[in-house]
Amino acid sequence: MNGTVITFYSYKGGVGRSFTLANVAILLARWGHRVLTIDWDLEAPGLHQYFAPLLTTPPATGLLDLVDDFTTGGVGTTSRYVTHLNTEDGVVDLIAAGRKDDDYARRVQHIDWAALYEQGFADVLERLRTDWTTDYDFVLIDSRTGWADIASICTAHLPDRLVLVFTANEQSIDGAISVATRANEARDRMPYDRPKLTVLPLLSRFDSRVEYKRAETWYEICTQMTEPLFSNWLVRNVPPALMLRHLTLPYVSYWSFGEQLPVLEEVTPSTDQIAYALETVAAIVAHGFDRSDLLADNRDAYVAAAQGQARSFELDMLVSSPRSAERVATDLVTALEKLGIRAKRSLSGDIDFLGTKRDTARHLCLIIDEKVSRWQTAEAEWFLRRTLVAEDRRLFPILTSLTDAMSLPGFLRNIWRLQLGIARTPDSVARELRAEITGDVLSTTDEERRLLTHAVNILEWSREGVRDYEGWFNVEQTLRAISTATGGGDLDAVRRLIGDLERVGQAPNVSAGRYAAPNKVLDLVSELEISLRRRLSKLSRNSEASPQ
Repeated sequence: MNGTVITFYSYKGGVGRSFTLANVAILLARWGHRVLTIDWDLEAPGLHQYFAPLLTTPPATGLLDLVDDFTTGGVGTTSRYVTHLNTEDGVVDLIAAGRKDDDYARRVQHIDWAALYEQGFADVLERLRTDWTTDYDFVLIDSRTGWADIASICTAHLPDRLVLVFTANEQSIDGAISVATRANEARDRMPYDRPKLTVLPLLSRFDSRVEYKRAETWYEICTQMTEPLFSNWLVRNVPPALMLRHLTLPYVSYWSFGEQLPVLEEVTPSTDQIAYALETVAAIVAHGFDRSDLLADNRDAYVAAAQGQARSFELDMLVSSPRSAERVATDLVTALEKLGIRAKRSLSGDIDFLGTKRDTARHLCLIIDEKVSRWQTAEAEWFLRRTLVAEDRRLFPILTSLTDAMSLPGFLRNIWRLQLGIARTPDSVARELRAEITGDVLSTTDEERRLLTHAVNILEWSREGVRDYEGWFNVEQTLRAISTATGGGDLDAVRRLIGDLERVGQAPNVSAGRYAAPNKVLDLVSELEISLRRRLSKLSRNSEASPQ
């Protein structure tokens, strides 16, 4: 899949364009993407300053050198002009403006872009663009401000998408929108196949903490002026006003000094930190300006999905339970840890869990005792709202023997779940959970031995108790199905039917006319037990006879 070229443009300088691009590049790389950044602001280059902490030496080559090579007929491959950054996570490369020496200003002033295009520079750029999008997931271009020829190259010729960075004044907004309009008109005249630009308006350096009323007024003005830019990517039912609030970089005086990368310091940012807003922008870029409805509904889940496989968790499983099921939760955590699963127990409604800004566990196990409390509902919703379908994260309801599955809320009733019982102990639940989250499947022999042992335990229990005719009829039919599945070696069917038998046995029975198990049920249980024990004995003999 080819990479995406995105130009960051601002009509006026000093709005935080280079700052935003540099930080977004670091985030995308941290999330597992290969990123190329290009400083096309030759008259006032600055990207290398932001990346200075990640550079061993200043860039010795760059875009200006590429232009010089073109004029002498020797444009090389991309690697000739790239400076590699020393990032801890992922790949970020830089094509700087060029080698900064005493001759730099003269070389820039002598560039005639119109003449270069007449000489075929556009075709060279097109070839390089193909190389860039082959080698990198994202190519982020830092464009020159204003109406310059460089700005046209960066906004019309090269990009797939455009990020317009502006501040809350009409000149900044009007100029940026005009450039976007002109860029689309220019693309229609180009000999290259380019669709209409997707444009992301980004309100920068916005301070709403002091002059709140004025800030709200300017939010309305900015929304009205930029609303047309949302037309070809924002989901129809998402208000542009809401999206613009997600696309706002707050003014934070601390980061206004020098060229800094706050995403390196604010690794897990709170909502009032600038890295939080930068994460949102980077997530939109990573999602290809798509799924904006999910962003509107839950920003944290949207960003978490963008983080993808690069995201790590301290725990594999958080086991949450009410106080009435603490013992079960403790036993389950112990069993999980013995199986190599990083697990921890918490009490449902724990403020440290619901109030945390950190998402520490990949999976949530919710132990439900009799009924779902309002705290557990809040926990489940908290987790699910941070989890998108594409992510490898799951919520596991574990029901105690006193819990009626049919009484669960709809969103939990439709989720795969387990129920503790006489034969399903915390140890066996732990084994099943491990298989679900790791995908590790026991050997056929081990799996069958474990399943048949569980089945024998359930059978011993199923002959007990009293129930009405319909109840014993259901038990009988399930036993016959288990016998058929066992004879055919269908382990999946046996597993499902044993679960059905366990639920039938636990179902409340309050109707009159109850009686003990009829003889035909007792006979079926005995026959099935004998068959299962013979099968277990055979498996054991085969296992002992197999070479180690």
